[in-house]
Amino acid sequence: MKTVREITHDLLLARGVRTIFGNPGSNELPFLTGLPDRLDYVLALHEGAALGMADGYAQVTDEPVVVNLHAASGTGNAMGALTNAAQSGSPLVLIAGQQVRGTIGLDVMLANLDSTQLTRPLTRWSYEPACAEDVPRAVSEAVLRAVTAPGGPTYLSVPYDDWDREATADDSRLPQRVAPATPRLAEETVAAIAARIDAAERFALVLGARTDTTEGWAASRALAEAVDADVWVAPSASRMPFPNRHGQFRGVLPAAISGVSEALAPYDLVLVAGAPLFRYHQYAPGRYLRDGVDLVHLTDNPDEAARAPFGESQLGDPVAALAAIAQRVRPRPNERREQWQPVGEVPAETPETRKLSPEAAFAVLRDTAPADTCWVVESTSTNSAFWSQMDLRQPRSYLWPSAGGLGFGLPAAVGAKLGQPDRPVVAVVGDGSVNYTPSALWTAAQRRLPMVFVVLNNGGYGALRWFADVLGIDDAPGLDVPGIDFVALARGYGLTASAVGTVGDFEAAFRTALAADGPTLIEVATAPSTP
Repeated sequence: MKTVREITHDLLLARGVRTIFGNPGSNELPFLTGLPDRLDYVLALHEGAALGMADGYAQVTDEPVVVNLHAASGTGNAMGALTNAAQSGSPLVLIAGQQVRGTIGLDVMLANLDSTQLTRPLTRWSYEPACAEDVPRAVSEAVLRAVTAPGGPTYLSVPYDDWDREATADDSRLPQRVAPATPRLAEETVAAIAARIDAAERFALVLGARTDTTEGWAASRALAEAVDADVWVAPSASRMPFPNRHGQFRGVLPAAISGVSEALAPYDLVLVAGAPLFRYHQYAPGRYLRDGVDLVHLTDNPDEAARAPFGESQLGDPVAALAAIAQRVRPRPNERREQWQPVGEVPAETPETRKLSPEAAFAVLRDTAPADTCWVVESTSTNSAFWSQMDLRQPRSYLWPSAGGLGFGLPAAVGAKLGQPDRPVVAVVGDGSVNYTPSALWTAAQRRLPMVFVVLNNGGYGALRWFADVLGIDDAPGLDVPGIDFVALARGYGLTASAVGTVGDFEAAFRTALAADGPTLIEVATAPSTP
């Protein structure tokens, strides 16, 4: 009879798990011994980086991913990154080592007391099996809960003496179980929504992260182009689910109640797909919607449907719903479907300052990188400049920390590259964010990942400076972060690195980095900017 460990390894492979990210500790070694070659263990130097890598990997592959955490302390190290993964609904299975069963109650070193409470409310399910015989079933449940819509992280705490115990005969049935299918909207519901779109004089489509798939892009474009709809992306966008230079694209909705209300005021019908209603940030009170604006909400998340303070929520697969509605609506004349919007202006370069405007930096990236590049971005103060310059025309081309948890950019980019090795991946990260998870660079170097890390260095927390102005605060401390040599830091982790301060130098360095057979970091001195 196989051991609990052997059955669990077999089960993970049967469930489609190919990769484990982690930083092992003593409690985790009994799970990791004898790991099959088909399970790739990606070593990170910090659990926050490990979980960030897993998040990026899961977002570009839609595969379940295991994150190996060291007891309670390692779980704590990963909690910041877990806020992003939870908001993204990434299918992560967190497995933390627990002390020997007979010693947990003594609160011995590395015991994880009240382990199931530790990651709540950030995990969909948190569990510690009551006995070794329950471990394989619990692992199966953790994976199925993680991948079943709307998806999201799960957490298991497993005593390390369980792994060598003998499994039961019935455990062989576990790989035969399948995840429940996401429900689809009833035909009559689809027909009713299509009829309302046909009757609307001004119709807008608002898209969320869960439509950023190949099928989602096709369905949203089919619907939008059929009826000449304006297309928006839901506030606090962590993905770009529509080509942002398309003639019908209007932008990302403001992350404030009054801002959304104003932006949607011209429409009599709004259809929101694959996003919560709404992910606000800056407090700017007002009415959720103006009079005369009706809103229909398509979501596969019952919590989002229940939490929404307005609108008519319909529960089902949002991508399948968009595709079905697109087939039923009455086509309208549309000249914008073939039009593409120009990029924004770039401020004139002032070489004597040895600093680029963010717009100039992004123009270099846009004009030099391959069209299918995946951009992993964590530079809040340059957000407006990014969207003024970039031209994204493929699914899964943009990742952003969905909960605003800093430290996402570097590890998520590493995970994204591991998940799609044949696609160019470029991380664009602000100098403030780099310092949260710099050790992710080591993993990129050890794996010889051909990717580029661009650090936009404006010498501090630019987004906070802007927000301080919004709040009328002029004396907040801790907004400047001088004295960091990112080139030396990257070289210390094993990367090729350089610093630039002009457009010409940046373009040359970036071209060289794209052609390299390993990771490269480029530090770009940039002028201050606002989101």
